[in-house]
Amino acid sequence: MAGSTAVETSNRVRFDAGEVTGAIGDSVTVLPIVVALAVTTRVSLPHALLFFGVFQVVWGLRYGLPISVEPMKALAGLAIAGGLTYGELLGAGLLAGVVLLALAATGTLSRVESWIGTPVIRGVQLAVALILLRMGVELALGAPGAAAGGVGIAAVAIAAGYRRASALVVLGVGVAVALLSAGLPSVSVPALGVFPRGGPAFTAGSVAGALAQLAMTVGNAAVATALLFEDLLDADVSVDDLAGSMGGMCLLSIPFGGIPMCHGSGGLAGKYAFGARTGGANVVLGGGYLLAALVAGGGLLAAFPMALLGVLLALIAVPLGDAARESDALLLTVGVGVLGLLVGVGVAFLVGATAHWVLGRWFRIGFAR
Repeated sequence: MAGSTAVETSNRVRFDAGEVTGAIGDSVTVLPIVVALAVTTRVSLPHALLFFGVFQVVWGLRYGLPISVEPMKALAGLAIAGGLTYGELLGAGLLAGVVLLALAATGTLSRVESWIGTPVIRGVQLAVALILLRMGVELALGAPGAAAGGVGIAAVAIAAGYRRASALVVLGVGVAVALLSAGLPSVSVPALGVFPRGGPAFTAGSVAGALAQLAMTVGNAAVATALLFEDLLDADVSVDDLAGSMGGMCLLSIPFGGIPMCHGSGGLAGKYAFGARTGGANVVLGGGYLLAALVAGGGLLAAFPMALLGVLLALIAVPLGDAARESDALLLTVGVGVLGLLVGVGVAFLVGATAHWVLGRWFRIGFAR
């Protein structure tokens, strides 16, 4: 994948019905996670949406492709579940950003992916899914009736053929309930400043979180995304270029109130499935995020029903954990996932990566890279 950044075409940014509907494909993943972060942590929803909007447009124009811009799911999941403080979330994101830029500059990302191994990457995804699911159940038990209503809404969406969008549907209902309770929010431009809600914390927790996130980012956000571009759009996108853009997003947005961001194969697949073929979908979605940032402040988040948030977290967790089935060493993947739930994702990653290396080197057990 060492060719040009993107396939050259005269239609790099197009605006038609497919690009407009395709924009929905990325928001299915992004909005539920970002709202959950804002409800459970000190993350500013207006600032997060502002930077998602900016980078959707920037990368849509830069690549001319429907590239995804997503939260770093391992870090987001750990922060939502209380495994990382807000400061540790920022610190881990900055550390991950520096490492990604270094990998891009040295062209060593593919070698790192080979060392980590697919079973370990899937195990980290499973661990984060289990952590989110546990918190989702705890929140749902606080108001079982409301949670049952949320499950019913999700079930109807899934039965109607909108499985991927079911979390977005539940989010919409939760926002509607919050609007009825808190009223319409006023329009407000997010104030820019350096670390507006507190600075980063560089602790053992933030280092462990960064390691866990890098395992997912290398495999899913860089290598898998580059391969999917080739498969779906016949576009040659360098994994090192993707690493550089992800590192840049983190280092440019986090100091000004944003959250750790990356690309991802899931968001790309979603955009493509909804009709996107060029960077026009990014421009459309970026504009929507920027408009949403203007009305995302106020007391709206405080009024969001926590039981529906629990259902939302479970819906996010299911597809994330389902990726474990793609592992070529399911026992190792499940072991990493369960260890991550019980002990911590960072420890599980280190144990899993070591086990993967030992099994492959000393016992000659083959794994897909």
